[in-house]
Amino acid sequence: MATLSVNIDHVATVRQARRALEPDPVHAAVLCELAGAHGVTCHLREDRRHINDRDFELLMQTVKSKVNLEMACTKEMVGIALKFKPPQVTLVPEKRAELTTEGGLNVAAIVSEITDSVKAMRDAGIVVSMFIDPDEKQIEASAKIKADYIEIHTGVYASSSGKALAVELDKIRKAAAYAKSLGLGVNAGHGLNYLNTAAVAAIEGMEELNIGHSIISRAVFVGLDTAVRDMLRLIHG
Repeated sequence: MATLSVNIDHVATVRQARRALEPDPVHAAVLCELAGAHGVTCHLREDRRHINDRDFELLMQTVKSKVNLEMACTKEMVGIALKFKPPQVTLVPEKRAELTTEGGLNVAAIVSEITDSVKAMRDAGIVVSMFIDPDEKQIEASAKIKADYIEIHTGVYASSSGKALAVELDKIRKAAAYAKSLGLGVNAGHGLNYLNTAAVAAIEGMEELNIGHSIISRAVFVGLDTAVRDMLRLIHG
């Protein structure tokens, strides 16, 4: 049965809109855990546009379940990961101009550049996941660099409808099966909401779903506790 890790970046985005002290993403993380979330995800970007160093450090001290740190594979970020040792790191592509992560990391094109960093983090006891499109070449590259997990980018699936939706779901299903055959764990995320998550959660071998925007958006109307519990009910069928 898939678990839920709630991405709290958008709580920090609301705070940064006013350069204020609230809402506090650390407070949000506590509420998510109390509602039953199995972990908390945050993206510490190079430009610190939402989650900042203070947030991450306090999350590491506060979260009792699991912190999943999304990050670019840069010298600075690898150093932060090795210093604080979050339970899990997910390597993602990052562009300054993007509103949110636009696609999966092209692992196949940077194998030689990131292999040593992946090894250093794994040697430090950090589980390393690669955020990739549901593509065999990227799965094979993730296995080659000895990542522990892949996180399948579900953005195309989430923006599809009709026959295209079924096609994209099948791609995710096949990617999950292939990754499992290579010894990789399988997570998924991006664009998942209260209408499209159940089908992904039901895929055999799916271990963790990282969901943020839809949960935080729903929380505006029903509260964070209810929003998390509603998503957990969908995931668990």
